[in-house]
Amino acid sequence: MPQGGKQYILRKNDLLYPELSFRINGVLFEVYRQMGGGHHEKYYQKAVVLGLLKEKIKFREQVYVPLKFNDKIVGKYFLDFLIEDKIILELKRGKMIPILNLKQTKQYLSTLNLKLGIVASFTQEGVVIKRIINEY
Repeated sequence: MPQGGKQYILRKNDLLYPELSFRINGVLFEVYRQMGGGHHEKYYQKAVVLGLLKEKIKFREQVYVPLKFNDKIVGKYFLDFLIEDKIILELKRGKMIPILNLKQTKQYLSTLNLKLGIVASFTQEGVVIKRIINEY
């Protein structure tokens, strides 16, 4: 039990964008079911595009996001996907999702003032999905 004696129970209502997240996860699992593991990230990205289109999920791919300081661009990001202007979806491959990738997604969320990111890694054993929450 957490400090202070409070017990937290996660309910579906507590999840950010539960229906949309469920549909995105369905696309990711279907891509893995049909393709399996071990392919280059760019091939998973192409398959995810087809899956999102099939499910009629609105998205933008390779979204340019400028990083600014004092109103000057000091860097740039390219998101794999921006889903319905609500959720960032980043694709990876390999067994482990490095903490750097999770932190990078958190930076994307902060920069765009969004609440939810999903990082999906395609492995030999399946697809690993991590939800990243921006608590601003």
